[in-house]
Amino acid sequence: MTQSIAPEQARTRRIWLALPLIIFAALAGMFWYALHGGDPSLLPSAMIGKKVPEFTLPALEGLTADGAVVPGFAAQDLAQGEATLVNVFASWCLECQEEHPLLVALAKEPGIRLFGIDYKDDAAAARRFLGRYGNPYARVGADASGRVAIDFGVYGVPETYVVTGDGRIAYRHVGPLTEKTIREKLLPLLKSAASTPSQ
Repeated sequence: MTQSIAPEQARTRRIWLALPLIIFAALAGMFWYALHGGDPSLLPSAMIGKKVPEFTLPALEGLTADGAVVPGFAAQDLAQGEATLVNVFASWCLECQEEHPLLVALAKEPGIRLFGIDYKDDAAAARRFLGRYGNPYARVGADASGRVAIDFGVYGVPETYVVTGDGRIAYRHVGPLTEKTIREKLLPLLKSAASTPSQ
């Protein structure tokens, strides 16, 4: 009788010892899902509805298109009465490679104005990236320090913002774009943002 109770008590004790580990694993799983498993665009942003932060980004050194230098841009370039997509990317970002063909296709759509922020990148590597995958951006600003991205509230690359014609952030998408996101979110927002009167 005593021998049959001892293994039972040992099993109960092992369960109690393992319980904190099980709870931790469950919490870690929920945290991971909240960050990666849900809709990334639902991550909160304090910048929605606010003017883009004041900034000036230099052109990506050596980047040309059709023999002309691709310019950098500043906050005032986003408040010219035209809605703009601002995509934050980097050559070292695998998810940026994943979404890039969609950006190249999107840039060919009439009325789409797409600017890029090259985040904490090496200029030569960024030029190779855009040379290999195509350059969808009308302007590319080099954010070598990451300061402008931080001011935008960037969580991690890639991120994409819809900026209204008066320079306000209307939408933020965290993570790589998908065809569904472009069709159901970005294009309708760009149409409504384009009709927003500048102030």
